[in-house]
Amino acid sequence: MLKIALCDDEPGQRSLTGGLLREYMEQRPSLAARLTVVSSGEELLEQAEAEGGFDLYVLDVIMPELSGIDVGVKLRELGSDAPIIYLTTSPDYAVASYNAQAAGYLLKPVEREALFPLLDRVLKELAQEESRILTVKRRERVSLLRYADIRYAEGANHSVIFYLAGGQTVTAGRRGSLEEAVAPLLADERFLQVGTSYLVNMLYVDSLEQDCFHMREGGRVPIPRLKRSMVRQCFLDFVLKRGMA
Repeated sequence: MLKIALCDDEPGQRSLTGGLLREYMEQRPSLAARLTVVSSGEELLEQAEAEGGFDLYVLDVIMPELSGIDVGVKLRELGSDAPIIYLTTSPDYAVASYNAQAAGYLLKPVEREALFPLLDRVLKELAQEESRILTVKRRERVSLLRYADIRYAEGANHSVIFYLAGGQTVTAGRRGSLEEAVAPLLADERFLQVGTSYLVNMLYVDSLEQDCFHMREGGRVPIPRLKRSMVRQCFLDFVLKRGMA
């Protein structure tokens, strides 16, 4: 059962968006889904705790007390990696929503023609995510790493150190360059190679300085001087694409 949560403090917009979400679910009989509708960020967090989390969140950005972005960041801090779609009347929040790892961004009032294709994409990605696994060799054993769990990777001597969500690390042997060792990850838009020694999952970037990335859950990834302009542009393009998709 797919659990979807909608949070909007405006009764009219909440009714409109909720109606569209129910219509989407009814048009797809094979999609076993249940919708929970709440009117505040505080209520959403309470429901999420009671439900053991939701699989998809649709959040209004501008709300009293806790904004949608505040709620999204809190969900990430609590360990949720569920996709979040943001709703608002202003496109100015696209970049701000990045810290909550937004899956998409829609202007209100929500239109069927914009919402339905976005839901199709997000749910397709959600289904595919479970099959996105990197196989790495560790001496006498093999480890399977979910793409979504890899925060960043570092090439060191003849090995690759993978820094994972939750503070774990996995060290794997490699032959050749870091680029060759992580080639499957580079085919995924969320990963960016930073110089010859690092790879970052841009969804885990906490902040970008001139010479480095600061990663969520800890870690600093240096950016080579000659790559700074290119890396910065790639990151900003990714943020805007995720925010406005």
